[in-house]
Amino acid sequence: MRLTLILVCAVSALFGQNQPEVTSHEGAVTFSSKVNLVSVPVVVRDAEGRAVGNLKQEDFQLFDKGKLQTITSFSIERTEAPAFETNAPGSRQQPQAPTTPNPAKSALPERYVAYLVDDIHLQRGDLLQTRRAVNRHLDEALEPNSRAAIFTTSGRMMADFTDDREKLHKAVDSILPWTSGPDPQQDCPSITYYQADYLVNKTQYFSGFLFTDVQILGFASSDQLLSAVLDQAAGCSGASGQPAAPPNSTGNTLPPDVPLIRLVRIAVHQALEYGNRDTSFSLGAVKDIVRRMSVMPGSRTIVLVSPGFILTQDFRSAEYDVLDRAIRAGVTVNTIDMRGLYAMPGFDASQGGAGTQFGGVLAQAAISEASQADDVLGELADGTGGTFFHNDNGLKEGLNLLAARPEYIYVLGFSPQNLKYDGSYHTLKVKVGNLRNVTLQVRRGYWAPNHAVDAAEEARDEIREAVFSRDEIQDIPVDVQTEFFRLTDEKTELTVTGHLEGGALQFRRAQDRNNDTVTVVAGLFDANGNYISGIQRIVELHLRDQTLEGLERSGFTFKEVFNVAPGRYVVRMVVRDGEGKTMAARNKGVEIP
Repeated sequence: MRLTLILVCAVSALFGQNQPEVTSHEGAVTFSSKVNLVSVPVVVRDAEGRAVGNLKQEDFQLFDKGKLQTITSFSIERTEAPAFETNAPGSRQQPQAPTTPNPAKSALPERYVAYLVDDIHLQRGDLLQTRRAVNRHLDEALEPNSRAAIFTTSGRMMADFTDDREKLHKAVDSILPWTSGPDPQQDCPSITYYQADYLVNKTQYFSGFLFTDVQILGFASSDQLLSAVLDQAAGCSGASGQPAAPPNSTGNTLPPDVPLIRLVRIAVHQALEYGNRDTSFSLGAVKDIVRRMSVMPGSRTIVLVSPGFILTQDFRSAEYDVLDRAIRAGVTVNTIDMRGLYAMPGFDASQGGAGTQFGGVLAQAAISEASQADDVLGELADGTGGTFFHNDNGLKEGLNLLAARPEYIYVLGFSPQNLKYDGSYHTLKVKVGNLRNVTLQVRRGYWAPNHAVDAAEEARDEIREAVFSRDEIQDIPVDVQTEFFRLTDEKTELTVTGHLEGGALQFRRAQDRNNDTVTVVAGLFDANGNYISGIQRIVELHLRDQTLEGLERSGFTFKEVFNVAPGRYVVRMVVRDGEGKTMAARNKGVEIP
């Protein structure tokens, strides 16, 4: 692959000067950065549940911590995929002019759905139910213009994006419960992640082993959950001088003289360690899939199949990062609670501490834990304009609903004034005109960063998002053409040519030169929307007046060459000037027989 730049102007003006008028190199460039821009997806549904798509910016009011904000950006995302122009099928043995574009749509995927199965948190019985529902759903919902993939929160990709139902079914049937670490159902004392987080981060009784056993026993009289956990531990073998216990789920054997507090401390910190790891894996899986799907050229949806999980304060900024990346990448996260019509847990009499005065305390903690785990699924859906399906046993029907993206999503953007980098949570609220009998799905809030955003890093993200977006931008008129030359039966040279009108660039005058920096990025995607290759070229322009006049009349041409196998492809060319204010992004489909 190679990229060349052709300036249609007087070549003699480019050489023999102290400072070259044109230089070109690969590398990163800093664009204007929307450092404090917060994006808020909003789905408005009427009384029958249909998305409303005829609203304007002035119909919305946006509040941050109750304060009315100025909406600085507004867009409407529609589910319709773009119709990529494609060259008519054909090949040549000798160089010739670019083939004539065919206005018909390219037979390329228009929708991508990634099913993320939470094998970390789903219980075995729920996982069996999940397999059946997903398999039935795939038989009905996978359309010819769609591609689906199967992922798990433990990090295993079971099936990459494909339209092969057999591969997808095989992947679903291969998902097993992911077990690593303690089992709260078998260990004694049975400490859950929610309980451990409460004891360590909300009471600080166990944090850093700061308190003595006597002090903790004193605190127990004022904290019901701590008292309940200690009471449960007192019934465990190996505690309080009772006979040694058999090995627990982590293989540890407790000696008979283990003090009660030490036993609880070990269980609490162990539950916190493994819970932090599992939450990190779950959020990381969503983030990785968002990054992967950002290179897909069509409508992109993640369906998170999960019973929910606990998100402690330490992970709130990571959740904000996931939501922000999904919004900017145009990825909708839909969620489904695979427990169906779920009865809140009661206290399990088979566990230690049953029948004591603290049984009700543990039952209430279990209810709070289940509710908070469920809330996380709602947050991920609301935060990206998605849908949360829960409290319903029609799991296959729920998956059918979630695989489809809302027809209209409004994306409101605002820049918080005097934002403090203190990591605090900002609640968001949106109001829509005087409409009645409508419901809103809105991002619930965001977390302020703990430090100022690095502009260079933000800029790199922006140029990447522009390349991997499917939207076309025509601030700068750019014409993209393709042609191909058959080298062998298995190898073809694909040439992509982009012609840019020079009059659209914004030059800055300095002494006797007209300066601008043009960044050109060309990317190649296969028929499944997978990124194959690409290149970024930065062109520094320091043009004299005579050269600039010729450039404005004739423009200049970028040419890139790929070596590819026969198949269907999408070429995307992005051109952006040095100020980051004018931009072009064009898609071109090509079929090589």
